Amino acid sequence: MRVPLSWLREYVDVPADAAPEDILAALVSVGFEEEDVHGFDLTGPIVVGRVVSFEPEPQSNGKTIRWCQVDVGEANGGVRGIVCGAGNFFEGDKVVVTLPGAVLPGPFPIAARKTYGHVSDGMIASAKELGLGDEHSGILRLTELGLDPEVGTDAIALLGLDDAAIDVNVTPDRGYALSVRGIAREYSHATGAAFRDPALREFEELEHPASGFEVAVDDQAPIRGRVGATEFAVRVVSGVDPTRPTPPWMVARLTLAGIRSLGILIDITNYVMLELGNPIHGYDLDTLTGGITVRRATPGEKLTTLDGKERTLDGEDLLITDESGPIGLAGVMGGGTTEMTDATRNVLIEAAIFDTVTIARTARRHKLPSEASRRFERGVDPLLPFVAARRVADLMVELAGGTLEPVGGALFGEVFLEAIDLPRDFVAGLIGIDYTDDEVSSALETIGAEVTDTDAGWEVIPPSWRPDLTDKWTLAEEVARIHGLDRVPSVLPTAPSGRGLTEEQKGRRRVANALAAAGFVETPSFPFTTSERNDLHGSASGEPLPSVKIANPLDGQAPYLRRSLVPGLLQVAHRNVSRGLTDLALFEVGAVFLPEAGVVYGTESVPPLAVRPDESTLAALHASIPPQPRHVAVLVAGNISPKTPGRPAVAADLSDVLSAVQVVATAAGVELDVAQTRRAALHPGRAAALTVGGVEVGYAGELHPEVSAAADLAGRVLVAELDLDALLTGAADRVVVASLSGYPAATQDVSLVVPADVTAGALAAALSEGAGELLESLRLVDDYRGAGVAEGAKSLTFALRFRADDRTLTAAEATEAKLAGVAVATERFGASIRD
Repeated sequence: MRVPLSWLREYVDVPADAAPEDILAALVSVGFEEEDVHGFDLTGPIVVGRVVSFEPEPQSNGKTIRWCQVDVGEANGGVRGIVCGAGNFFEGDKVVVTLPGAVLPGPFPIAARKTYGHVSDGMIASAKELGLGDEHSGILRLTELGLDPEVGTDAIALLGLDDAAIDVNVTPDRGYALSVRGIAREYSHATGAAFRDPALREFEELEHPASGFEVAVDDQAPIRGRVGATEFAVRVVSGVDPTRPTPPWMVARLTLAGIRSLGILIDITNYVMLELGNPIHGYDLDTLTGGITVRRATPGEKLTTLDGKERTLDGEDLLITDESGPIGLAGVMGGGTTEMTDATRNVLIEAAIFDTVTIARTARRHKLPSEASRRFERGVDPLLPFVAARRVADLMVELAGGTLEPVGGALFGEVFLEAIDLPRDFVAGLIGIDYTDDEVSSALETIGAEVTDTDAGWEVIPPSWRPDLTDKWTLAEEVARIHGLDRVPSVLPTAPSGRGLTEEQKGRRRVANALAAAGFVETPSFPFTTSERNDLHGSASGEPLPSVKIANPLDGQAPYLRRSLVPGLLQVAHRNVSRGLTDLALFEVGAVFLPEAGVVYGTESVPPLAVRPDESTLAALHASIPPQPRHVAVLVAGNISPKTPGRPAVAADLSDVLSAVQVVATAAGVELDVAQTRRAALHPGRAAALTVGGVEVGYAGELHPEVSAAADLAGRVLVAELDLDALLTGAADRVVVASLSGYPAATQDVSLVVPADVTAGALAAALSEGAGELLESLRLVDDYRGAGVAEGAKSLTFALRFRADDRTLTAAEATEAKLAGVAVATERFGASIRD
């Protein structure tokens, strides 16, 4: 909200020497955020001049300039010669002259310079050049503004160009501050300065006619039981002159507030909206047919709004209508058929209170945010409409030459403000400051509340302009705000003993830290995808699976919650490759969403926020959402090792992603078994199932070339995904630290010939089981199929390492343990030692 300081000073006593920064500091102390300070960004000398004479001079480029003699006063050098390209002024006109040394917005410095064969000793300015509007077609004639100042008068002060505006951020719950009235009141709260309420007018003084113009509300479909309009006031002003100029002080204030000057009638309605906070709309009375009815739209009904766009209406939209049909979107924007123009002579002024939810939904539905909707959706003081309508009427009489007619209409709504019980010790207990009873009651009275003492504390009726004050907590916040938030102590809460990260949380951090230490980069992604990607990556077969569809997705092309982390990693990989980063090692830890077939989720209603749900309610809420286990996924692409002098680049292969899987398993404290499998998204023969204790917990492998190509990724792309929750649950005793033996190891190799369908993992398990406790490690080092090995068989070579805790092993002991393992492999798979 931008507030010109001259306007602010009308309603609150601001010290004459107070800088804009001082005023912002005061407002910050009562809970506002400062944004900026705005001004006209010009410096003098800029003075009033009188056109003594001018000579038109046609130019070779077809343009005609005027060589002018302009009197700027003896103190400013008397008569000066100035070249001007505009043609809308006459001899004797008083104009604004920017003299050499002045700087206009831009910045645009003014100097005496030679042009069109003359030395132009200054410039005659337009409204746009002074920063007063967008009109650049002609010179600003002070006579047209009703001004007749002395020649040489400072034009900066005359036109209000020496004013400045402070800009504060107004939070959605404090809509009353979207007005000069509201900001002036808050400055008064911060400093104790005297406040003069511009809306403080007795109802009888307003002399509001309740008849003469028919006004009705016919809301057949109220939202949440709330009627679309609760108050509606109209006044009639006849005989206005819309061609009258808007006074410079009003133009300056509107400009500083961020509003363009659009003519005297519209400027007045905007001015009162900024002043009081109640949006106002004016209609050309002669274009109306019959009275006004406020109603909901008929689905498919159309309205052309003031911006010239035809809009198809929704049945929830609230309309202003006459007998001809819709003439405006209530609280958002008026219609084009009844707008005020230069031909308007009689004006119908409307001031109303509309339902906040209705206005907010309409503005968003039609993508039509406006200054009016911004205020209505935050809540407008219900006691303002009659004051605002009369204020607009008075200004139209004063500035546009109109006459206030004894004709009008009104819909009176009951304004009921429910009292709030505030216990005596509640504020001190919540804020942590021992406020006295007088401090509590005085703070609430300061903001305009009616406070009554009771045995238990106070009964507080909030002011009509504060719909955000609804309970004792919001009242306590006001007490703290008024008496200074700097009094609230900064005390860190003491953490209760015996708490910290759970074992699952520690496990997830261990896994993420281990992958990061192994060279992988964590890349969190949005959990949104398509049903096709869910089916492809979320199951082994690629068959359709149930997925959770979002009711209001951020991206209409990805409306489903992910069943797998791999699609997100593929998107990240594609984004990096498109930017030249081709060697990738990525991982993500996150939730996936696995709904059960036939179960409908999201049907449970949300309980009230201020009440802790009981166990049955919590159980129902948990049952209303799908299972959301946490997974960990990795992706490797490009080179795992770059090219260096004397060494070629090493491309990533299946062993690299299996190494990453082993890093995850080690960090989680489990032993993974790897077995060949088939999966829809993976390359046949290069896919592995990952199991713990016979239970599958994930997979790893190389993406099928068609899947890689669909993701715009060239070359091999290796991925793995594991159910991290299942891994951590399967970790028996978490991470166990084993003692290290100080005795040397004995190493041996063994090559076993087995049928080709025997997996290396199964054979390794048999060797390990037979070798016993002396076997420290076992590693597959070769898989040979060819000459010397029978058709349908293969030779698998393992490197074995043996070690004892209490002695140095002999070669015979190591050989005996190895042969014991071979015996088990022979028994299970018919393995034989290859010669």
